[in-house]
Amino acid sequence: MGEAPPPPHHAGPSAGTGGSAPNHDLNGHKVVLLSPFKEDPAYRERLVKRFPGLIVQHVDWNVWAKPQIPSAAELEETGQDAIDWSTVTVFVTGPNFPEVGQAPKLELVQLQSAGANYVLGKPIFKDTEIAFCTANGVHGPQISEWVIATFLAHQHQIPYYLDRQKEAKWVRDPETIQHIDDTVGQRVGILGYGAIGRQVARVATAMGMSVHAYTNRPRDTPASRKDHAYCPPGLGDPDGTLPARWFSGDLAAFLDSDLDLLVIAVPLTPATTGLIGREQLQLLKKRRTYVSNIGRGPVLSTDALIEALDEGWIRGAALDVTDPEPLTDGHALWGRKNVIITPHVSGHSKSYGARLGEILFANLERLSEGKGEFLNRVDKGRGY
Repeated sequence: MGEAPPPPHHAGPSAGTGGSAPNHDLNGHKVVLLSPFKEDPAYRERLVKRFPGLIVQHVDWNVWAKPQIPSAAELEETGQDAIDWSTVTVFVTGPNFPEVGQAPKLELVQLQSAGANYVLGKPIFKDTEIAFCTANGVHGPQISEWVIATFLAHQHQIPYYLDRQKEAKWVRDPETIQHIDDTVGQRVGILGYGAIGRQVARVATAMGMSVHAYTNRPRDTPASRKDHAYCPPGLGDPDGTLPARWFSGDLAAFLDSDLDLLVIAVPLTPATTGLIGREQLQLLKKRRTYVSNIGRGPVLSTDALIEALDEGWIRGAALDVTDPEPLTDGHALWGRKNVIITPHVSGHSKSYGARLGEILFANLERLSEGKGEFLNRVDKGRGY
C-alpha cells in the first residue's frame, strides 16, 4: 500500500494540552491504524473525503496476539509499508506502543479496548500529554447479549438440556423443571454503570426486570446521570433514566439490595482489584444472586467465588474473565454445573471494527476543530 508524502506538519500546541487552532482538513496529520481488522475501503474514502489533508496508513497486525510494534522487516514480509513514526500524529492500537520520543508529533492514541489498564504504567501514557481514548461503547450490544444469554441459560436450565441432547435423551425431569424461572419482577444490580451496564439495563428492563446502578461517584442529579461516552444510536441509557435506585460509596448497601443478578462491569484499577471478595459475596445470600463477571478477573476473588458456590450463597456464575486468565487445566471452576465459562470472548462482534471507526471519526472531528476534549478520553488520574 503506497503512501503519498505528508504535507508540512500543522504547527500548534498538542491536543493533549487542551486544544489548538482549528485545522478542518487535518493538514499535516497522519493516522496509523494498527489493526486486526481488514481495512474497509469505504471507511478510508470517508476519512479522506472529510479530512483531505489527512494521511491514512492501515497496517494489518493482530495487536492482541503480537503485543509489540511491527518492525519494518516484519511489515515488508507481508507486503506492507514501514511506519514512519516521525510523521504520525494519531495512532489506533491495542497494547502496542512506540517508545517515548519515537513518535514526536503524536497527539492522540485511540485504543481498541474499553479498558486502559494495560497502558497505565507505560511511560508514553504517564510521562506525556498525549491524549488516550478508549473504545468504550463499542462492546455494549454484544456484551449485554452475553450477560442476558448466560443468565437466561441458567434460569431456563439450558446447560442441563444441552447435556441431555448430547446423550440423545428426551428427559422431562420434574426436579429440573421446578427450578425454571423467568425474569419478570427480578432485579439486576450493575456494578459500574458505563456503556456496557447501560445496555444491560436497557435489555433487562425490556424483559421486566428492575435495575439498581452502582457508580464510584454520586449521581444525585439528572445531569450527573447522563453518559457522554460513545453509544450506538438508539441503544443504552445515555440519560440515566432506567435505574430504579442509584448507589455510590456504600457497596454493601448495593449488594444487599435484593439482587437476582449482579453484573460486574467495572474497569480494573488498584481500587477495584479484589473489590468483590468473601464479605461481599455473603451479602448475596438472601436472594442467592447470580454473578456475571464481564469486567476483569481480578475484580472478583476466585477463592471467595468458589466458597460462595460451595456454600450456596449464590445460585451460579457466568464468567467471561477469570483470575488466573486463562483458567488453568484442572482448575476448581471447571466442570461446575452452575457455572458458565467463556474465554474472554463476550466483546467480540462483526460490528466491532465499524463501531471503533465511529469513535475514531468523532475524535478526528474534534481534533480538526482544535478541541482537546476527546470522546472516551482516559482520565490519567483515575486510570479510565
